[in-house]
Amino acid sequence: MEPLSGEDPVQIGPFRLLGRLGSGGMGRVYLARSAGGRTVAVKVVHTELAARDEFRRRFAREVAALEKVGGVGTAPVLGADTAAEAPWVAIGYVAGPSLRTVVGNEYGPLPAASVRSLAVGLARALEHIHAAGLVHRDLKPANILLTVDGPRLIDFGIARAVDTVTDGGLTSTGAVVGSPGFMSPEQVRGERLTPASDIFCLGSVLAYAATGRAPFGTADSGVHAMMFRIAHDEPDLAGLPAELDGLVRGCLAKDPAARPTAAHLATHVEATDPWLPAGLLAQLGRLAARLLDQDGDPTPVPREPRRSRRPLLIGAAALAVAAAVTVAVTVTHRMSDRSGTAGNTVDPEPGNAVPAAFLGAWEGVLKGTDTAPYETARIEITQGAPGDKAGVYVHVGGERLCMGRSSLVSANEDKIVFGESDVTTSVPAKRCTPAAHQTLTVRSPDVLEWSSGAATATFRKARSGPAVVPEAFLGHWKDVPHPDVSDPQQHLYSHEVIITQGPVGAPLVRFEQDYPQTDEETGEPLSGTVHCEETAVLGGAGALLVLGPATVDAAASDRECTASGASANLRIQRVDGKDRLLVYGMDADGEPGEFSKEN
Repeated sequence: MEPLSGEDPVQIGPFRLLGRLGSGGMGRVYLARSAGGRTVAVKVVHTELAARDEFRRRFAREVAALEKVGGVGTAPVLGADTAAEAPWVAIGYVAGPSLRTVVGNEYGPLPAASVRSLAVGLARALEHIHAAGLVHRDLKPANILLTVDGPRLIDFGIARAVDTVTDGGLTSTGAVVGSPGFMSPEQVRGERLTPASDIFCLGSVLAYAATGRAPFGTADSGVHAMMFRIAHDEPDLAGLPAELDGLVRGCLAKDPAARPTAAHLATHVEATDPWLPAGLLAQLGRLAARLLDQDGDPTPVPREPRRSRRPLLIGAAALAVAAAVTVAVTVTHRMSDRSGTAGNTVDPEPGNAVPAAFLGAWEGVLKGTDTAPYETARIEITQGAPGDKAGVYVHVGGERLCMGRSSLVSANEDKIVFGESDVTTSVPAKRCTPAAHQTLTVRSPDVLEWSSGAATATFRKARSGPAVVPEAFLGHWKDVPHPDVSDPQQHLYSHEVIITQGPVGAPLVRFEQDYPQTDEETGEPLSGTVHCEETAVLGGAGALLVLGPATVDAAASDRECTASGASANLRIQRVDGKDRLLVYGMDADGEPGEFSKEN
């Protein structure tokens, strides 16, 4: 805490100021006392923000919503004047260190019983927050203070009333709101947030409390990589006590609808009393007494030794309170000047934000090589303004094809960023989730470096438009018998490929196959044949044709037919002066199917 300066007031409303806890983009935070002796933290809004009518309206609306929470498991709102020349809000001072400080620096992972009690305390707080129409949106270890009586959830600095959230988790600059290591998949994708988002973040917090590690890693490998893991990968719960596995995994379900509610957790998880180990509780009690005895004297308090770790720092608790009052409750406001962070600038011309260098289709290999790909990605970029669905992406893996549209976040001459996505095609059905943020950086006129979470690749120009299939591929192809195989029933087998013209995303390839019918019990051949027809969606048209998994055309196929289930890539090779179509599976190494064109 810093002493008051000549420019600071000595009184705000009924509260006498003791010192300055910090300052930020929203305003200044002071430690203060009420006339009755209660210690509070007061946030005073910067005058330039206070001059904006829309800001004041939202500030008042959000403060009113926060007052409904009532202080259950949170730092309560104790006073506010949203109509003052410099609007302010006073929050109860929580005299305790953050969960991050205790687990990361002081004590280490908490016992399983304490983690269950932590879950109950936070669930009760979230239950009241959600009932007040709020989503916290930044639930993380630094925003959870530990006290003798239980955990306290702080920092509603980016919380917003649910009924005013119309732009998902994005700020006006297109930056995803939240703390990357403790975000939900829907936050990562920039979607509209519901209370279920807080439950996912709670699961990450509980995993951290029990293991000392965030379940989706750190930002050391890059923020995008971490966000990709949150959206697509399973959590790393190594070291998590078995008795906590169901609780944590339930909260970390990728599908918001599959997560428990805060009310369910509050009533079905068993808490213990006392809720923390005795030694840690005693330390918290001594710390609280020292903090509350302060009367504006910033002299450091003597520290007591701690077992093999640094002592709990009063400064850590003071900074946590400063964060608590970033209750600047409110206000992810939309800046009328459209200011943003470096690299997020866009062409102000409406509908014309994408530099010409990025326009068109781009493809790359995510796994494998250019000649033996196991996973590919493609994006076709059109002109548009921030917020427009200016990117159409296709992701093809060994057993699925996902296609969708991505919103433009920002663009300059060197880099373009896409955010919120929706799925338009999923093969097989319902197997795809919206793509995470994608960033493409210019390397040369025909090469872009692409990244999306942990995935990176080199993208090259590819064909686009309504007719992307090269002429050489078009037509009817018939399989070439293997020269080393002699089968007297060879005439009963046939395998053909029919390729038509069209765009990426259309079912342009058809496989037709006949083979002898066999007895289901003995496997002995019968007199009839089985006829199967499958179609595959074109997922890429770069150096190779990339196909998603083929699906059975039930109307044209016999009931014995089943889908192959694997994606494929097609290429043409000259053999003895003639074209051969080679069909390689993308799920494993192996010999290709060979086809020759019918005359």
